[in-house]
Amino acid sequence: MLFKTANLSQLPQFDEIIDVRTPAEFAEDHIPGAINCPVLSDEERVIVGTLYKQVSPFEARKVGAAMIANNIAHHLETSFRDHPKSWRPLVYCWRGGQRSGAMSIVLAQIGWAPHKLEGGYKTYRRDVLERLEALPQNFKFRVVCGPTGSGKSRLLAALASCGHPNNKHQVLDLEMLAQHRGSVLGRLPDQPQPSQKWFDSELLQNLQRLDPSRPVFVEAESSKIGLITLPPALITAMHASPCLLVETPLTTRVAGLLEDYRHYTENPEIFIEHLKPLYRFHGAKQLDHWSAMIRAGEFSTMVGELLMLHYDPSYFRATSKNYPNLDKAQRVSLEDLSEDALRKVAATL
Repeated sequence: MLFKTANLSQLPQFDEIIDVRTPAEFAEDHIPGAINCPVLSDEERVIVGTLYKQVSPFEARKVGAAMIANNIAHHLETSFRDHPKSWRPLVYCWRGGQRSGAMSIVLAQIGWAPHKLEGGYKTYRRDVLERLEALPQNFKFRVVCGPTGSGKSRLLAALASCGHPNNKHQVLDLEMLAQHRGSVLGRLPDQPQPSQKWFDSELLQNLQRLDPSRPVFVEAESSKIGLITLPPALITAMHASPCLLVETPLTTRVAGLLEDYRHYTENPEIFIEHLKPLYRFHGAKQLDHWSAMIRAGEFSTMVGELLMLHYDPSYFRATSKNYPNLDKAQRVSLEDLSEDALRKVAATL
């Protein structure tokens, strides 16, 4: 064999990790830090797969080999052009098969020392899921609870920036990783959520950077943030953890929400459209009432009603059920959601 194989524990030994899968496969998820140098484009992979099923494996390999050769030549002339002879890449594809093998053979013939990842991306994905089943139980979470708009996410940001430069509070911001604020109105403008697989990879990276001997602040969440599902082991660990209960006046909450969700006040019809999932809870009459208030620009009054009639009751039902330590929670009063005020509070925790 012209090249050697390597396992996941050896990743740090390589100068570069090369994912030779298609751009679509890479976009869905990849080993963090890898670069995408596909040996087949998305369209070419479809062509080869169709030939394999409808004509014969031989015809598919013949056509695929020509495509792969052209694509590898392109990467040699561009991405790999300036690499010295000492360059040590790790190459992987879906299962550690023909695509990564083809790239590794060419790189080895040139004189580099490529290694192919045993089992490819499938092995990496299995490892991520196994680690996400085991890691959460190692941490001392402190779960930040409080009704919608009470400033939980802002407090997490303040905690992350407080303390000695080399010893800041540890924070796990799940909504930031999920690119969603965690409610029916939580979609971020012009910001799609990551794939479930990429979220899992990012979450694992974040957990591995944390020190298990020190507390980790995390916001109370349900099992899903938008379209993203949280690992059951993480939810279990959070439910069993001590809580902080943030208490913020209603007027302060409303003002903060109007600031954070300005994209809805600027686009009233989108606001109304995104309220439609609440129909099953409140019926047409209530939604028509809220829609009329939105169109009239009565945002403060409408948001206050939305909090009192929908968000607060559902939030406290869920947290009371899922967080048995909530009745013993440390209470944190947030009269002001400005950055300076939050930093002062964070410094006391």
